[in-house]
Amino acid sequence: MKALAFVLALTGVLCGPAFGETITIHISNFTFDHPDITIKSGTTVTWQNDDDIPHSIIQNDHTFHSPPLDTGDTFSMTFTTAGEIDYFCGFHAKMQGKIIVTQ
Repeated sequence: MKALAFVLALTGVLCGPAFGETITIHISNFTFDHPDITIKSGTTVTWQNDDDIPHSIIQNDHTFHSPPLDTGDTFSMTFTTAGEIDYFCGFHAKMQGKIIVTQ
């Protein structure tokens, strides 16, 4: 029995939680193409800069901050906690978005 419990515990550690889906938010013409989205916990959000000028992604409370994103660059975050995440572009504060994470 102890051996089985050990194997099951080890399997859980090695497998970990299942990964969620990935959603891409394109940045173009000084806008986020999905400024407000609702996702499930475990989803990875990738921002891709399709503009020819730099942008950055900053959570309003500064929990996360991307480096400057040049044309074609991406920045990804995986969201595992339910709640609302408001963010903006560090270079253009009028560019704003919201991610609502559900369980």
